[in-house]
Amino acid sequence: MRICHLHLLWSDEDYHLAAAINILHGKIPYRDFWYDKPPLCAAYYLLIGGYPGWMLRCLDAGYVVLACWLAYRVARIWWGEREGYCAALLLASFTTFYLPAAVIPFAPDALLIAPQLAAILFASQKRAGWAGFFCGMGLLVNVKAAFVLVVCAIWLSPELPLLLAGAAVPLAGFAAWLWISGAAAGFYEQVWRWGLLYAQGSPVAHPFELGLGRVSAWLGFHCALILGAGFGFAYLRLRERWKLGSWMALSFAAVCLGNHFAPRYFLQLLPALAIVAARGISRAHERWRGPTWAVLALLLAAPFVRFGFRYASLAADDIRRQQPKWTDVAMDLDSQQAALKIRQLALAGDTLFVWGYRPDIYVYTRMTSGGLFWDSQPLTGVPADRHLSSTTTVFGGPAERNREELIRTNPTFVVDGLGPLNPALRPENYAEIRQWLARYEEVGRTKLCVIYRLIPRKRL
Repeated sequence: MRICHLHLLWSDEDYHLAAAINILHGKIPYRDFWYDKPPLCAAYYLLIGGYPGWMLRCLDAGYVVLACWLAYRVARIWWGEREGYCAALLLASFTTFYLPAAVIPFAPDALLIAPQLAAILFASQKRAGWAGFFCGMGLLVNVKAAFVLVVCAIWLSPELPLLLAGAAVPLAGFAAWLWISGAAAGFYEQVWRWGLLYAQGSPVAHPFELGLGRVSAWLGFHCALILGAGFGFAYLRLRERWKLGSWMALSFAAVCLGNHFAPRYFLQLLPALAIVAARGISRAHERWRGPTWAVLALLLAAPFVRFGFRYASLAADDIRRQQPKWTDVAMDLDSQQAALKIRQLALAGDTLFVWGYRPDIYVYTRMTSGGLFWDSQPLTGVPADRHLSSTTTVFGGPAERNREELIRTNPTFVVDGLGPLNPALRPENYAEIRQWLARYEEVGRTKLCVIYRLIPRKRL
């Protein structure tokens, strides 16, 4: 099913692919280019050289297989072989058949699945050092791994020092790298300061209503998990109940963090539910063998029908060499057109700056930015999740200083991928950017982009 997305990039995976391309060009994240995510997100895409296409989709499928194997191991340790296979089946199904923007791209929420399961696996075996190590690795993927660390601390309270020591190993190694590379200040500014301002400036007006709606929608598509987990929880022994209950409760708390309730956030809850649901399905199988599998097949059919046929439609469009008609991939298709125009004009060594949040253009051109900044978020102070319709800044003072730094660079190409969508945030609306942009000439357009190229000095 992931191969159906061969010719598309989804939001967030393109950002980390572009970061990997920067690293392959010798740039250090946080110091040489702005990167507001933990480091292992970019490192994951280094495994395929930052390329989209076949290698990307096979890498992601391989990651799902790894996560399913870990789920199998966890459930088998707790109960047995049948529960292990069932947990793997459930995890494979629900990392495939849900909203593509949530389950296809491997961004921090999806990349945390394997470290979380590895930490829980070793915590189940009472191997506190290794459980802590994978919690630490998880923190280098997603800060929400802190909730996994708390779960392991509850389970392994007598061995808490060893657990924390294990977590400190990867974190200390990363801290040493930040210090040696000179990227520590940038890491604080980009990951922590920007991240906290982003969370505090959340555009969610009614978080309770939003959360209730999105939780209900998620539970509806995942009713096989909910019914299985509910049935399984009733049959758990007391020790199992408080341990697995704490894992599910803290995972749900992580979903609620920030009041956004984005569909991809629920991936943190998915492993815990899959493990407990596997036990419930196994117990149901012992009592009602035939009906259990019939009901399970029916419940799994709903997300399969809802999303599987769309994947088939996407594959058919690929075979016919037609562009998909999905509205949620319109921006990616536009970025492909913009990248094609740039590649037709570019020379070796040319650089690029994109005004807006369009990292897929960097991926499709294989180009890097000419300086620290490669999108407009730190320059306008308006985060990407709201800059298509809002001008409310969360980063005003630093953004002004960042614009002063941008105009000291000379990227070969500049793409305005935001102005056509939100004229209030056109680059020309900022005096210093307007003067800087005067050194460029328009060389192409798409429906959602304006492409500029640096005017040679002899023509200025």
